Amino acid sequence: MSQGLDRYHRQMLLPGFGEDGQARLGHAKALLVGCGALGSIIADSLCRAGVGCLVIADRDVVELTNLQRQVLFDERDAAEATPKAEAARRKLSAINSQVRVDAVVDDVNHTNIERLADGCGVIVDGTDNFETRYLINDVAVKHGVPYVYGGAVGTVGMCYTILPHTPGGDAPWERIGRATPDLRDLFDQPPPPGSTPTCDTAGVLGPAVGVVAHLQAAEAIKVLLGAFEAVNPKMVHVDLWANTIRQFDVAAAYGAGDGVCSKQRRFDYLNGARGSGVTSLCGRNAVQITRPDRPAGPIDFDRIADRLRAHGDVRTSRFMLRANLTDGGEPYELTLFTDGRAIVKGTDEPATARSIYARYVGA
Repeated sequence: MSQGLDRYHRQMLLPGFGEDGQARLGHAKALLVGCGALGSIIADSLCRAGVGCLVIADRDVVELTNLQRQVLFDERDAAEATPKAEAARRKLSAINSQVRVDAVVDDVNHTNIERLADGCGVIVDGTDNFETRYLINDVAVKHGVPYVYGGAVGTVGMCYTILPHTPGGDAPWERIGRATPDLRDLFDQPPPPGSTPTCDTAGVLGPAVGVVAHLQAAEAIKVLLGAFEAVNPKMVHVDLWANTIRQFDVAAAYGAGDGVCSKQRRFDYLNGARGSGVTSLCGRNAVQITRPDRPAGPIDFDRIADRLRAHGDVRTSRFMLRANLTDGGEPYELTLFTDGRAIVKGTDEPATARSIYARYVGA
């Protein structure tokens, strides 16, 4: 065994690894979108496993409240407001110098995600909002790249691996009958804004994040090894407080639905037809976030207000919700309208506004 492989000895003892498998990992490239709670654990696991190149894209900076669950960061990172992608790169470089880590401090959107995903063997979800997940799904299906979805909030979490159907049906996982429904096969429309909890409004149990993130990392390693027969085709749901682990067979969703992405080859989020747009409002120190489509259901302002009152003053009417929030020590005013449009006052940076929207509104 070469000296460079010594550190992976215990891993290479596993079935399907050996020196050949480890070499395959060493030549692999993965894209991690989001390096917060899930992403920091996933990045740590993939780096220690010896994935050759890890592209980490995240728009946020480290804050003190992150340290309860985001394992790559420390108090110095929070005090200096270090971008998460860069803080992760520094830590990972000290953990495994054999792994190339590319830190991308940017908002992942329809203008840059194809470039970020170029040459990657898997895309792993460390995001905090459905819009970005649907965007990742578009890229994964369009280019036939496996996508490992994950999410965690409160004490619950989910993990699901998408091995996309391709037009020719000749992807290696399709040749052995292991293709799975994509995200829009399962849920054609994202939930209405504010209808789903976020970590910033509902809290999160660190170990719940850890369970989901390690499931995602394991699935990503299987994909990069080409061990598609070992990839879990079911959606896994865990609740650490209720002590339950459930698996849902979702295979029928591919045949039952319209297949917006997989069959019609429509990539609405990737081409910018769907998803939010952002506009800096000149002279107002504010950013407007708009949606090209109306929400799939009514926005429950009262429900959102109940969650946000723990973070600041909230007022509602039948036309809008307005909340004064403090995030990372900075004051913001969030105004949400019935069509899903929002104005975030207190910044002229689109990425910051999108982050505030994702944290406190959600989808």
